[in-house]
Amino acid sequence: MLAITVHTEDGRRRVRVSAQELAGLVARIGGEGDRFLVVQRIPDLPDVFAQVWHEAGGTWTLEHRAGAPDRHFEAVLDGPEAVTAVTAALTGWARQQDGWDAGPAWARLDMPAPEPVPPLDLDEEERGELEARVREVLVGGYATRAQLAELAEDYLVSGDRRPVSAAQARQLADRLWCERVAEQAAWEGETDPKRLTRAFTALEAAGITARENFTCCRTCGHAEIGAESAPDARGFVYFHSQCTDSAASGHGLTLLYGGFDGSAETTAAVGREVVAALAAAGLAAQWNGDARRAITVTPLDWRKRLVG
Repeated sequence: MLAITVHTEDGRRRVRVSAQELAGLVARIGGEGDRFLVVQRIPDLPDVFAQVWHEAGGTWTLEHRAGAPDRHFEAVLDGPEAVTAVTAALTGWARQQDGWDAGPAWARLDMPAPEPVPPLDLDEEERGELEARVREVLVGGYATRAQLAELAEDYLVSGDRRPVSAAQARQLADRLWCERVAEQAAWEGETDPKRLTRAFTALEAAGITARENFTCCRTCGHAEIGAESAPDARGFVYFHSQCTDSAASGHGLTLLYGGFDGSAETTAAVGREVVAALAAAGLAAQWNGDARRAITVTPLDWRKRLVG
């Protein structure tokens, strides 16, 4: 799999596609509503991307940017070999291969410098509160840069007062994001959140619907988990965003579970399977076997790699 996220004109977002899948996405573009791809690396970095535009019967416009406005380049390709050349360039870019850009004839685009962003006009308490909340969601590991910026812009809104502009929010989110990217570069081996994903993947294969960071609360989670499930699913397990916040703060992770037949016996059986899957993945769980009690994963070192 390639460590990239691919955005298409129809609004879909595909994470960690294979080289074959990327080639298929490139080959298909050209029709109305499906004329471009934007590719970002994982973890995403501000102003680092590659993209391609193609309309059926026309040329292929390939671009890549490596940060600053003067590092934005464009190449126009034509002819029967264009789709192959575009696919090779994007795949090489995704893999960060030496010489990936040697094929196309690149020209630097004359991009305007961004407007200066005024400093935040916040007192120390508000600034601290805002940064703490953005960091909490960032450490949770499920938000994209765009979602973090939206959170930063809206968090201190009160009535008609909007103290953080969209540009200020993006700047704050990007600064904290890049700090987190630098932190995770030093992580080695399998992290506890990766072990959790491995346990959830095994549970899903065994007929138990397993969802991470699912909905905002228990009420919504229980109401919506059925729609996520295969017809033959026996039960479910999930944790919602408030559980994620708790894990990110070092307080362990609460898992909610149940059986789709509503019986205490099935719920308890699902609970036992969840605990067994966690143990197989190398995680410790606290649970007394009571179907009315949640499962807590602790101790837990919550080092969740950024998904965007």
